[in-house]
Amino acid sequence: MKMKAFIGMWLMAVLTAATVYAVPAADTSISVIPAPQHVRHSNGQFTLNAQTRIVAEPGDEALQQVARDLADAILRQSGLRLKVTAGKSAASNVIILRLRPDTLGDEGYRLRVQPGLASITASRPAGAFYAMQTLLQLLPVQARAKPVLPVLEIIDSPRFGWRGLMLDVGRYYYPVSYIKQYLDYMAMHKLNTFHWHLTEDHGWRIEIKKYPRLTAVGAWRNGTQITNNRINHQPHGGFYTQEEVKEVVAYAQSKFITVVPEIEMPGHSMAALAAYPELSCTGGPFEMPVNWGIRKEVFCAGNEKTFAFLEDVLSEVAELFPGQTIHIGGDECPKDRWKACARCQERIKSNKLKDEHELQSYFITRIEKFLQSKGKRIIGWDEILEGGLAPNAAVMSWRGTQGGIQAAKLLHPVVMTPNHFMYFDYYQGEHYLEPYCISGFVPLRKVYDYEPVPAELTPEESRFILGVQANIWCEYIHSPERATYMTFPRAAALAETGWSSKNRKQWDDFTRRMETQYLRYEQAGIGYAASAYNVAFSVQKDSARNKAVVTLQTDSYLPEIRYTLNGDEPTAASLPYNQPFEVEMPVNIRAAVFRNGKLHSKVSATAILRNSK
Repeated sequence: MKMKAFIGMWLMAVLTAATVYAVPAADTSISVIPAPQHVRHSNGQFTLNAQTRIVAEPGDEALQQVARDLADAILRQSGLRLKVTAGKSAASNVIILRLRPDTLGDEGYRLRVQPGLASITASRPAGAFYAMQTLLQLLPVQARAKPVLPVLEIIDSPRFGWRGLMLDVGRYYYPVSYIKQYLDYMAMHKLNTFHWHLTEDHGWRIEIKKYPRLTAVGAWRNGTQITNNRINHQPHGGFYTQEEVKEVVAYAQSKFITVVPEIEMPGHSMAALAAYPELSCTGGPFEMPVNWGIRKEVFCAGNEKTFAFLEDVLSEVAELFPGQTIHIGGDECPKDRWKACARCQERIKSNKLKDEHELQSYFITRIEKFLQSKGKRIIGWDEILEGGLAPNAAVMSWRGTQGGIQAAKLLHPVVMTPNHFMYFDYYQGEHYLEPYCISGFVPLRKVYDYEPVPAELTPEESRFILGVQANIWCEYIHSPERATYMTFPRAAALAETGWSSKNRKQWDDFTRRMETQYLRYEQAGIGYAASAYNVAFSVQKDSARNKAVVTLQTDSYLPEIRYTLNGDEPTAASLPYNQPFEVEMPVNIRAAVFRNGKLHSKVSATAILRNSK
């Protein structure tokens, strides 16, 4: 396929997502996340009752399913059971869903609420589904509250066509039941791409019928590293049968989520090599690793059996995932074994390659060509730029933004996922208040403030930014509860970054709306992190005067902060924080957020010492 045509396929979703409507200032009367592009209010309300009907115009089964999903959600939220019908609607006391050609793209929608009537209009069922998510957020959040909708009109569509979350099941296996739950949570936030990291050095999680040892051997290990220097020797493992994969994919499709599988190559392949060591440069044997870290054992790029194996694997994968995109990894591939491998060196020589980096480019380009024959396109981590980018590859920029900038300037599609903003396995609060994490610091505001389109790009180059994604790497995330805790509420900030236009995003208004979102999380049983309420300290020392100015802040809305200066635990009667204050060093400060006289956060502490000099 010619480059121009192929790139056009990549960009189609992004281009159709644009809206032509002006963006007003932040609306403070509703709490919808992500923020809609255009809201216009009127007076009045529509109170749902037992006679209210949901009517979906006939002709599209997916639209009928959205109507049924809406009825189920209203039942869960308010206890009100609404009848769902297809056909012409009554003039009043009805919620209408209909499809009409529009300029809002496949995911855009119009939601209009009048007294006694709510209408959802979209070009495609996906838009109706997202309108449903908005409508549910217009209802009162209190359980079993009277279901009342405000009179308004919303015209909405996403900024980006790729709004993703990645879950790393290669390092830790999560059951199908949790994967479905995770997809539910994504749909609630209008996220539309689930990147399923299925293979890794430490686990091969997808059944490949032609190579049963991949799961018989590669899906299991004898222990797991749980901190920097501790191993839990409890065996761990699991994999998804092809029937389970089909089940997950179908479930995701019902939520208008595309599943992008990742099959790692040429590195991060120890699980495959433990099962089939003949695909390595050294021939093994290998054991499944229990320690985290990058392995020098990689697929042999000089062995034709490697490519035959990967083509067989990818043929089965391509059949299981109807989406256009397959992630092939390409990151963190040490070249040590290739440098010492006669077959790899012969491959370099015979193909007139400059070095091992160009050998990796040869590897990725060959895989890309094969997957194109299956009607698929590839995306890889930004290391695939090294040695030359495959002709039609998209890049996932994780080592900062430079990889994305480079790829976009080459007119290749890009998904921005820089680790310093979008790695949700990093700490989201002060280390001493959080569960053990791999490293880094990505609090809620840092996620929210990230701008996916780099300033270095021209308007033409900016068109190649497909969207934004956050990643949950699971070296130290070993339960569904922990995965949920690490994902939310940061996924709400991700969602708004991916959906809402730049001038629609306002941090103070986002934190206001998050107060309602936290209640929704509690109703849905989402065990989110409350780290945004914890107090952070900013200290400016004046050593000459032996003084310091202290600023207290949180990532929450209008917090009531109380603090002490003597090391005591703060109470509702402690000093109230209103503005930065000066203290004499040394001092031991403790601070926390209170609500209605009760502690509403963890207690933060800092000791401010005199300078040693």
